[in-house]
Amino acid sequence: MIMAGIKSICVYCGSSSNIRESHRAAAREFGTRIGTAGIRLVFGGGRVGLMGLVADAALESGGAVTGVIPRFLKAREVGHKGCTELIVTENMHDRKLRMAALADAIVVLPGGLGTLDEAFEILTWKQLGLHDKPVVFANIDGFWTHLVRLIENQIAENYVRETERSLFSVASTVADILPLLETLPAATISLEEKWI
Repeated sequence: MIMAGIKSICVYCGSSSNIRESHRAAAREFGTRIGTAGIRLVFGGGRVGLMGLVADAALESGGAVTGVIPRFLKAREVGHKGCTELIVTENMHDRKLRMAALADAIVVLPGGLGTLDEAFEILTWKQLGLHDKPVVFANIDGFWTHLVRLIENQIAENYVRETERSLFSVASTVADILPLLETLPAATISLEEKWI
């Protein structure tokens, strides 16, 4: 059953395959949960690393999957051929905008620099009022704990406003993500309309 207000979730996650098994399991579990819930997965379009695992699990659970990958990365990240829809963009900026525009919410699984880039950009867009979609960090094994502490330090040092703690939420387990999203306000701002 589709969650109220959330028909699609954009997942940011790593493309590395040399990672701990608990992160692999989390990606598979989340893909299964959203596929079973009838929620469309929007992701980076690759079939390697956590990206491939979350997409495979969503597809195996009967879910729809939209991959968004830039042309120059299609070969490098090995574009996922099983997607319901694979969108090829001209560059990274278009990829990130398209992924965010297609989703009702964003979930950040463990990942590397590219995942951080996507996460910070979507938080900055939210801070600037370009969107108000829920953003949830999946803090699997405490993976994002240091990031949350960094942001707390930015708040303490007056680089980030106290009120901007609400830009994102944190889930400790995969099982907590969808119930948490159910409690968060649905998006009311169209990213496409705000984008310049």
